[in-house]
Amino acid sequence: MRVALVKLSSLGDVVHALPVAAALRRGLPQARLTWIVERREAAILHGNAALDEVVPVDTRGWRRALDLRALWRPLGAVHAGGAISELARHLRAARFDVALDLQGLLKSGVLTAMTGAPLRIGFAARHCREPVNALFTNHRVTPPPEARHVVEQYLALLAPLGVRAGPVTFPLPADARAEAGMDDFLAAAGLKPARRLVLLNPGAGRADKRWAVERFRALAARLVEEAAASVLVVWGPDEHSTARDIAGGPAPGVRLAPPTNLGELLALLRRASVVVAGDTGPVHLAAALGTACVGLYGPTPAERNGPWGQVGRALQSPTGALDGIAVDAVFRAVTEALEP
Repeated sequence: MRVALVKLSSLGDVVHALPVAAALRRGLPQARLTWIVERREAAILHGNAALDEVVPVDTRGWRRALDLRALWRPLGAVHAGGAISELARHLRAARFDVALDLQGLLKSGVLTAMTGAPLRIGFAARHCREPVNALFTNHRVTPPPEARHVVEQYLALLAPLGVRAGPVTFPLPADARAEAGMDDFLAAAGLKPARRLVLLNPGAGRADKRWAVERFRALAARLVEEAAASVLVVWGPDEHSTARDIAGGPAPGVRLAPPTNLGELLALLRRASVVVAGDTGPVHLAAALGTACVGLYGPTPAERNGPWGQVGRALQSPTGALDGIAVDAVFRAVTEALEP
């Protein structure tokens, strides 16, 4: 059986879908599994033993195309030469038997249809972020009421294949050079892995998922002064100035993390005692690694999108906006997580 998984982005969503690939590999050990993913998120699938192939695409580049003719010109390594036409030929040549659309968007539906799979499994329209997605699937699943977390909802798509979810596992890559580099960084900074080391991640792809800089600064100062913690502020593209503002507060024990690629970020998350972040990729990576997390949730529901296995530790704003979460509440949650 040849199976295509369509889960394009974002980083946290791809992490949440990892257990689907793991369950398919256990349940259909002879199947050939291909994952279609955005080029930017493809690194999280590097070395995944459940997969036989990763097909990177660039739908963000497609959206930047100015006209329909531009869609057929190379768009920078969309896949093995770049053109959508070549991607379509590659998917057709793979002769997929099954395609699972875990995204529920128009673009993922189009890619699911491009696989040519006779069985195309997706969510019922009311469970899709863009209901038009259901036009591209022919077996539509309504997750059971007990599937409250998005991980459980993704796993519900396995039922038509007779595959049991089994234990939820998150295979993530490990880069030996990155791991050693982070050990060197922590040693030079006088920090010890998992020794009351708190990572703060202030960034997020959406403004309404970012807790205020001044609150992160106040939290960092209290963790250093009242909880004897070491605090490291991590940051991604276009987030350096924000992280620097937090690390530049009055508490001397708050440090700025170095720039990190995915492997280096994973290495830091593995060495943290607690990670504090909004509903964004790093908090889901940390939860997948088993690192304690305090998630900050405003517009998105923690019950569905909280750190896997740690939803009870996530803080849900009563107002629906992150400014409804007070520093005191986050400080208490972090100090509780720090206790053995």
